[in-house]
Amino acid sequence: MLYIVSTPIGNLDDLSLRQAKTVAVSDIILAEDTRSFQTLKSGIIQRFSLSFNPRQKLISYYKEKEFEKLPAIIDELKQGKTVSLVSESGTPLISDPGYLLVKSVLHEQIPFTLVPGPVSLVAALVMSGFNPKQFMFLGFLPKNKSEIAQLLNKLILIKGILKDIVFIAFESSKRINTTLSLIIASGWNPDIAIAREVTKKFEEVVRGKPAELIKQTFKGEITLVIR
Repeated sequence: MLYIVSTPIGNLDDLSLRQAKTVAVSDIILAEDTRSFQTLKSGIIQRFSLSFNPRQKLISYYKEKEFEKLPAIIDELKQGKTVSLVSESGTPLISDPGYLLVKSVLHEQIPFTLVPGPVSLVAALVMSGFNPKQFMFLGFLPKNKSEIAQLLNKLILIKGILKDIVFIAFESSKRINTTLSLIIASGWNPDIAIAREVTKKFEEVVRGKPAELIKQTFKGEITLVIR
């Protein structure tokens, strides 16, 4: 059985008992980042006093290794092993590794389920203060300026049809000001919320127009919400 296990996006107090139990009893852990998993494991032991499967195997499972490690993982699942997939934070598959695995277990008719939990894009949407009834998730924005410009033109067209839609995207703190400048250059003047370090010690949500926000400096993990 494969378990897709959501984990806290920053604050370990958001860890659920079901998440903790699932991870603790698993025969195999597929971790996007094995170091962050050790932090998670310590948190599980400290908070819930759970004992981990002594035969548990930890496998590094990041994007560049997904395809390579897939056959061996499918073999383990066919042998009846309990396998849990965890991302560095949040819910696997959402701009994180895991889709190839899910696609393969569906093809092989191997059962899988989700152990739900935090999703940073939903947290940022709620904290933006914008109406969340209709939204579109864009994943990580392109790194190339021309590609971002092309994307913005498409979003403007969509906004013209769906007036209430809100766009959500992940962006690097190193590139956020460039993205804001491209929004300004496009002639679009939307309301924007920049959610930074959500659930962490320095959590902050800054709201305003592109020309206002571009004057600021942003650090940490950023989710961009555009209305």
